[in-house]
Amino acid sequence: MTKKSQSGFAQLASKTSLYTQEKLAEVKKGKKSFLIGLPNEISMQEKRITLTPDSVELLVNNGHEIWVETNAGAGSKFRDKQYADAGAKIVYSQDEIYKADVILKIEPPTLEEIELTTKGKILISAIQLGNQSPDYINALNKKNITALAFEFIQDKVGGMPIIRAMSEIAGNTVMSIASEYLSCANGGKGIILGGITGVPPTKVVIIGAGTVAEYAARVARGLGAEIQIFDNHIYKLRRIKQTLSHQIYTSTIDTVTLAESLKSADLVIGALRAEKGRARHVVSEEMVAAMKPDSLIIDLSIDQGGCIATSELTSLKDPVYRKYDVIHYCVPNIASRVAHTATSALSNIFTPTILRAAEEGGVEEMIFAHSWFMKGVYTYKGSLTNEYIARKFGLKHKDLSLLMAARF
Repeated sequence: MTKKSQSGFAQLASKTSLYTQEKLAEVKKGKKSFLIGLPNEISMQEKRITLTPDSVELLVNNGHEIWVETNAGAGSKFRDKQYADAGAKIVYSQDEIYKADVILKIEPPTLEEIELTTKGKILISAIQLGNQSPDYINALNKKNITALAFEFIQDKVGGMPIIRAMSEIAGNTVMSIASEYLSCANGGKGIILGGITGVPPTKVVIIGAGTVAEYAARVARGLGAEIQIFDNHIYKLRRIKQTLSHQIYTSTIDTVTLAESLKSADLVIGALRAEKGRARHVVSEEMVAAMKPDSLIIDLSIDQGGCIATSELTSLKDPVYRKYDVIHYCVPNIASRVAHTATSALSNIFTPTILRAAEEGGVEEMIFAHSWFMKGVYTYKGSLTNEYIARKFGLKHKDLSLLMAARF
């Protein structure tokens, strides 16, 4: 087959080695073409973009039209010329980019951006529920926007691919951040992560035993730090011990035990994922007040409200503050520190999803054909469809599965 005659999935496989067969089977050409807009991110000093120029080229070759707002890829070190050479249209007006049929972005749109969006369009972005209000949901519904959240989208086996990818990055990145703020140069304790001969190792307490904890613990272990991991799910604690192949300290979140561990901790990482839309505060103000001066808290659960009572949202521009003489780092988009890598990871997830939706006949058809994709939907054509969000904000909602039944 020539490149032009290959399906989108075949081309994608040739780029990312998704297939193991020696010969690719020909598949039916997609039935639906999308007009996708990639806006310039204006919130939280966000530097990521959802698609790389290589992915844009692949999508354009499969009949899709991609609009990229000027400088949208600059934070990830992708230039307008790269997107233009890949076949994208460079858009110089924010008003124009939000006329695209599908808006694919990182941060949830501001109320002003929602107002610019044409009625009835599709939005795929993060929701960062811990930072939202009823006004955000009402603005989406007023515009009849069908919105999907990164945090809710699953794969065929029930995993959360976007959360997993960003969690891997966050776990790898968190130790370099810790090194910065534990050093004297940034007012920290003046210690290194790990230990040297004759000096006790740094003590790292990780709250949560998911993907972030796994990757953070790998780095911390490699540096020689003393690691303690807390979680209320025994199966997660067992899994992380097996994955790390190391006899690290693990415990359920018992208030007394956790409080004692925090008193001697140099670094505390909050990595507790929300189970019903918002993470619980498992570390109280009293526990933080009892920590050592100049110790460091990095709360990676802050996008869902945080798991530490003293956590307050910060930004990449102004990332830290002190409370009870403990340094707090609470940036929700930590993966933006390594935006090029994060964009590549996101693009590898979104590109096959877009190609699949095209084969299904559109995003709406994709929603109703695959329950794992449907789970990402939280507003649909003027209605809130997520029960937890409805309870959180005291709003009415409609069950999307009932809407599906009515649709057929």
